[in-house]
Amino acid sequence: MKKEEIKELSTADLKERLAEMEKAYLQMKANHAVTPLENPAKITQDRKMIARVKTELRQRELNNK
Repeated sequence: MKKEEIKELSTADLKERLAEMEKAYLQMKANHAVTPLENPAKITQDRKMIARVKTELRQRELNNK
């Protein structure tokens, strides 16, 4: 998901996606601790994507005040 795609989504959709992404991220980290992932860079990519979504949500929150 790119930055432009994130901006097009509604706030409710972003919150829903954020919850799903965080759950998948935590599951992936736990799995990686037990058995190494084939592509450990995916953990970093997912963490950055979660940060992008959180940033967009925060910007919308500040703009609405």
